[in-house]
Amino acid sequence: MAGMKMIVGLGNPGKEYSGTRHNAGFEVVDRLAGRLGIEIRRRRFGGLVGDGLFGELRVALVKPQTFMNHSGQAVVAAASFYKLGPDELIVVTDDMALEPGRIRIRPQGSAGGHNGLTDIIERLGTNAFARLRVGIGVAGSPDWADYVLSRPHPQQRERIALAVDKAAEALLCWLGEGLETAMNRYNSSPEESSGGV
Repeated sequence: MAGMKMIVGLGNPGKEYSGTRHNAGFEVVDRLAGRLGIEIRRRRFGGLVGDGLFGELRVALVKPQTFMNHSGQAVVAAASFYKLGPDELIVVTDDMALEPGRIRIRPQGSAGGHNGLTDIIERLGTNAFARLRVGIGVAGSPDWADYVLSRPHPQQRERIALAVDKAAEALLCWLGEGLETAMNRYNSSPEESSGGV
């Protein structure tokens, strides 16, 4: 067996949040689950979990169900159970600093104002884990909370959907060929991503 990796998609549970900008991480992990034939249905670690194989590599998919600002609870519990270190983890999240349609992979970094990443960093005690950010565009008003918790307009929805597909492909690349290859192949523009909510 070639080891194990864990992919965590961030979002808020409940039908009222389905399709909102802040749930882009859930959408990516759901799309990847479909590609891998994994069902994310088991309730464990304060999240929904599924696992399966990608070649000889075991893959765990996790969607925390504790609301965004407590995402770290499920991440730490699952990582502890599977005996995984930060280098075997990637977190998928929305990012206001990227325009819709873009994705960005980084090996580590700050939370950039994203409450889910903030909680994960605090609970893990390190920011040295990979993250894949899906662009949702900047809020047009100071009330960013309303923006991320609302659903995108049709044109933006279409661009985000394309990014979700691209992100799922990037995760398959990460699983099969590693972080550096995934970054080189899927970081499609030179600008840095510093944000998120």
